[in-house]
Amino acid sequence: MKKKIAIIGAGPAGLAAAYQLVKNTFNEVVMFEASDMPGGMCKSIKLWDCTVDIGPHRFFSYDTRVNKLWLEVVGKDYKMVNRLTRIFYENKFFYYPIQAFDALKKVGIFTAVQCFFSYVKQKISPIKSDASFETWVTSRFGKKLYSIFFKTYSEKLWGVKCTDLDDDFASQRIKKLSLSEVLLNALKLKRNKHKTLADKFAYPIEGTGMVYQRMADFIESRNGKIHYNTPVQKVVVENGRATGLVLQTSNHVELFDEIISTMPFTDLIAQIPDLPVGIKHLSGKLKYRNTVMVYLKVEGIDLFDDNWLYIHSADLQVGRVTNFRNWIPELYGINEITILALEYWCYDDDDLWQYSDEECFRLAKTEIQKTGLIKYKSVSEGFIYKIHRAYPTYHKGYKNDLNPLEEYVRTIVNLQCIGRYGAFKYNNQDHSLLMGILAAENINELAGHNLWKVNTDYDSYQENSLITETGLEKSNG
Repeated sequence: MKKKIAIIGAGPAGLAAAYQLVKNTFNEVVMFEASDMPGGMCKSIKLWDCTVDIGPHRFFSYDTRVNKLWLEVVGKDYKMVNRLTRIFYENKFFYYPIQAFDALKKVGIFTAVQCFFSYVKQKISPIKSDASFETWVTSRFGKKLYSIFFKTYSEKLWGVKCTDLDDDFASQRIKKLSLSEVLLNALKLKRNKHKTLADKFAYPIEGTGMVYQRMADFIESRNGKIHYNTPVQKVVVENGRATGLVLQTSNHVELFDEIISTMPFTDLIAQIPDLPVGIKHLSGKLKYRNTVMVYLKVEGIDLFDDNWLYIHSADLQVGRVTNFRNWIPELYGINEITILALEYWCYDDDDLWQYSDEECFRLAKTEIQKTGLIKYKSVSEGFIYKIHRAYPTYHKGYKNDLNPLEEYVRTIVNLQCIGRYGAFKYNNQDHSLLMGILAAENINELAGHNLWKVNTDYDSYQENSLITETGLEKSNG
């Protein structure tokens, strides 16, 4: 039976779903993308005769389904990149994930002793969990190490105190990492590695956006349609069934048999008619965090070795600095410059979000010089890229607000919500790609996947594998 399927958003999740769906010739797939190109937050852009991503995007997954899709699209047009991402704190570089002896050596003997006894105190008299990020990390590292290596950066990113940040963020992004595991690894007594942090990762030779441009090209080659610069106003819901879309440029309703949404979850819910009062109230409690990317053209090379740095200095607003010179040569070619991307985070009502491009440039230029990371080299130009609602905010207890909304939306027939925006989940690329794959299977095969579980309990993959220099290899995970 032929189905007319609408997909809102041409980011990784939406494109992965469309890519799988157009392989079935009975599907008529129509995508609506608010911007002028595919990729969502994983776009690549040309800047100063170089290629850069919208922030650092490394691809890494153990899931064979995701890896097969990625390789199917990319082919052999990728290279393996040695991963180096460190914490920059008090003008020193600390490995991340934390390496116990490296960290204790660099903080100095007095602070190292404080860290040790703080951890011992935690083991003897554990802090009582209050479901916050602070107590989750403190229970695994002690109060002192938490304050040095987790607190400042996390509060920059989320704009709330760590006592008000849900521990779900830690369980998703740090998982089971703890000081005891770090010490065991250092002593070679345990070989398990933190699952989200690989020593190498596969990277497309034309930037991350190459993956999604190729997906878009494939979709259109199979008679799928992608409408750019076409934001969706709302999903039409009638009698508990999603039946169509209304675009922001028209009041006309276009009918569809199935709808996959990656639009911000709160926007989707707000437009549903006759919402129960409780549902409407809960949706108003969910917030997203914005990102301001400031790209700096530095006249010189060999600044520092990292792919990106986490900036833990409390006197700087910048949270992360990406060095695109340290990815692959294809990004910069013969150019003797370095492009740094400085990330700032804010809410809609923060002053930073209202800054002009010139004000953002001045702030970033001042702060990068203050770090000493560019040494004596000059900054000649800047480019500003603002991302509205880049991160779903995990305020403490957010699941109590989100879960009833998920349950409500799941009752709407023929509607699936996927992706970082659409599912209100802090996804990596692989999580969003998996959501797209599973959403397509729900339509093509009536698979019945619960997409809300992706990036929660989907760590036990059906089959483990890794992408290496030679392609796909089985892994113990």
